[in-house]
Amino acid sequence: MRIALDAMGGDFAPDPNVEGAIAAVSENPNLHVMLVGDAELLESKLATAGYSGNAISVVASEGVAGMDEKPTEALLKKPRCSIAVCWKLMAGQEVDAVVSAGSTGAVVAAGLRTRLFLKGVKRPGIAVALPTLRGQSVLLDVGANPAAKAEHLAQYAVMGAIYAREVLGTRDPSVGLMNIGSEDGKGNELVRDTHALLTKLPVRSRYIGNVEGRGLYQGEADVLVCEGFVGNVVLKVSEGMAEMMLRRLAHEVAEQLQDEKHLATKAFHSIARRYSYHESGGAPLLGVDGICMICHGSSNGRSIHNALKRAVEFQDRRINPQIVAELSEVPAAV
Repeated sequence: MRIALDAMGGDFAPDPNVEGAIAAVSENPNLHVMLVGDAELLESKLATAGYSGNAISVVASEGVAGMDEKPTEALLKKPRCSIAVCWKLMAGQEVDAVVSAGSTGAVVAAGLRTRLFLKGVKRPGIAVALPTLRGQSVLLDVGANPAAKAEHLAQYAVMGAIYAREVLGTRDPSVGLMNIGSEDGKGNELVRDTHALLTKLPVRSRYIGNVEGRGLYQGEADVLVCEGFVGNVVLKVSEGMAEMMLRRLAHEVAEQLQDEKHLATKAFHSIARRYSYHESGGAPLLGVDGICMICHGSSNGRSIHNALKRAVEFQDRRINPQIVAELSEVPAAV
């Protein structure tokens, strides 16, 4: 499998990307990673790391789409920036996947410019797996499409159910629609229209209706769909809340257990690692003709390694062919 890795993307680039690439190809002999970025710098980093194999190559690009730049403007000013070159490689079928810890907006915008969509997909969406009291749930979209239509959300339900089934191992996943109330008729026009469409989809036997925000972490649904603005807010609030609660709880427990403070600290570190985004690696942009994994901006080498592994798993599980097949059964109105 060939993967284009945006080596200049991320808060600490390129070091974590080089580290993650070396770890991934060392583990998987069938993987080839193309590091896209400043060629001279990347060659130097590989040499410093002591890598001399042929499973990693360097592809030159010019510039980076910065986190503080408007994505579309950055791509216009820097048509050969690292993320743009990654997508061009996939559009030209030179690679099977794109992985980036750079600006999410730029990653999505560059992908949308290629119009590299799967057959039947009207708008891709970013899916994240979040921990719940019952295991894990998929939430999408979390930022790719903040101006979604009901038909987009209905397709997210189909794609999210496939992802939950094939990657998370959820048998017969249930699908819920994030809303301000569980009763029928709740929500704005977008949500009400989406509810009407979801009752007609192939997932209808497992569509459980509206789910309030507090139901996400209760595990009320295996897949929760929403438009990108809401999803991104939910994701960022969740990250902040989890970090705050873990720190406060760790402090309080350690204060109460002076003699066993080291055990309490060890336990909280274990929990933090288990639910860290470093372990999941990245979130897939579902619906593109290829594979795109979007990583956290502060990803370390372990994050990138796991994102590359997740991209391989995505291909092995044949997620995209299943999306095309199931969307072909969706009513034409959707």
